[in-house]
Amino acid sequence: MIRPATPQDAEILTRISFASKGYWGYPESYFAIWTKELTVDASYIEKNDVMAFQQGGAVVGYYSVVTLESDLVFGETSLEKGVWLEHMFITPECIGKGIGTQLFSNLHAKCREREIPRLCILADPHARGFYEKMGCEYKREYPSSIKNRTTPLLVLMV
Repeated sequence: MIRPATPQDAEILTRISFASKGYWGYPESYFAIWTKELTVDASYIEKNDVMAFQQGGAVVGYYSVVTLESDLVFGETSLEKGVWLEHMFITPECIGKGIGTQLFSNLHAKCREREIPRLCILADPHARGFYEKMGCEYKREYPSSIKNRTTPLLVLMV
């Protein structure tokens, strides 16, 4: 079942974020840099569109979408204004079981309903193939928050 996340889900969503990233074997030093971007608090849930995947009474995945009202510049890079998929994470034991596909299908349907023409995604490099399979187009590599690392920018034309 996919449902809107509530502020009470913040702790489990944060645990899912870290566990899902950990699935790929990243070094601990990366997680110190990612702490802020992987942490979901109650105010984040209240301000953004966050959907949780619940299975057997437990939340096992989620996605969040943010809308940038203007370009966001940080360092030498910037994100274009528009709608962005900020998070899509699944517990490691559920990866490969179709939950990501269900979450993305839900996201795609919401974009169509809201007449959002374009969804941008800065994906984990390991997830690029998944997003391409879901119909997203790879655009280019984007600087990561990790030095000497990039992340793919993909776009879904809705």
